[in-house]
Amino acid sequence: MQLWIRHETTYTYTAQQAYSIQQLHLTPRLESHQHALSWQLSAAGQLHAYTDAYGNLSHMLTLNAPHTALTIVAAGTVETTAPQGGRVASGDALSPLAYTVPTALTAVTPPIAALAARCIPQPSPLPCTADAMRLAEGIAAAVRYQSGSTAVGTTAGAALDLGTGVCQDHAHILVACCHALGWPARYVSGYIDPGNSGHAASHAWVDVWTDDGADVGWVSVDVTHARLMTDAYCRLAVGRDYDSAAPVRGVRRGAGGESMAATVQVTQQ
Repeated sequence: MQLWIRHETTYTYTAQQAYSIQQLHLTPRLESHQHALSWQLSAAGQLHAYTDAYGNLSHMLTLNAPHTALTIVAAGTVETTAPQGGRVASGDALSPLAYTVPTALTAVTPPIAALAARCIPQPSPLPCTADAMRLAEGIAAAVRYQSGSTAVGTTAGAALDLGTGVCQDHAHILVACCHALGWPARYVSGYIDPGNSGHAASHAWVDVWTDDGADVGWVSVDVTHARLMTDAYCRLAVGRDYDSAAPVRGVRRGAGGESMAATVQVTQQ
C-alpha cells in the first residue's frame, strides 16, 4: 500500500518569541515493512538530523530569531506492507528490557494492576500474541474512545479512572498493564489511514515483546481498534511513552501564551 501523508503543526504566540527549540519525530522509521518513497520536512530555522537512543530518525529544530508563529510541515509518500501476524523486525540496539522501565505516564496503579490480572489471570514470563490481544480488548472495553476527553499529560491511571480517552491513553494503559505483568512494551507514534473509523489520522499504538514459540519479538498492537498493525499504518517513532516518541515537542524563550493547531491528512495512493 502507498500512503500519502501531510502533517502540519503551527504554534501561534501572543507575544514575540526570541528563541524556539523543537525535537521532531516526523520522519518514518527505517523498518522492513515500510519505505519512504518521498519525504520532506520543512520549517523556518535550522534542522539538525540525528538518530535518537531508540533508533528513531529525528531532527532538532532551532529558530533563533524573533517570531510570533512557527509552522512545521512533514509530507511525503510511504510504501507499506502488512507485517505477518503484526510482527515487526527487531533490529534494535536496545534490549527489550529497556522497555520495562516505568515512566510517569505509564505508572502502574492498583486499578491498572487489577485490569491486567483480570485479562491475564495466569501470566507467563512472556506473553503470546493472543495474550497481548486479550489485554488490548480489555482496555478498549474499559476506556471508551472520546476525542478531546484527555490531554497529552494525562497518565494511564487517570485515563483508566476516567473511562474515556484517545489512542495515546489506550497505548499508555497497555504499556502499563504489560509492566504490571513484567512484560516489555513500547509506545509507538505514527499515522493510520483512518478509512471510515472517524479516528484521527495521527495515531498511537504499542509494540509488545511476545513469545509465540517459533517467533519471539515485537508484535504491534492497536488498542483503539483492538487489532494487530496492518499496512494501513506508518510508524514514526518508538519510546517508553508519549514524551519520548512525540512527533513534536519543545520549549521557547519569550513571554505570553501559545496555541497549537495540527492537521494531518492520510490517504491511499
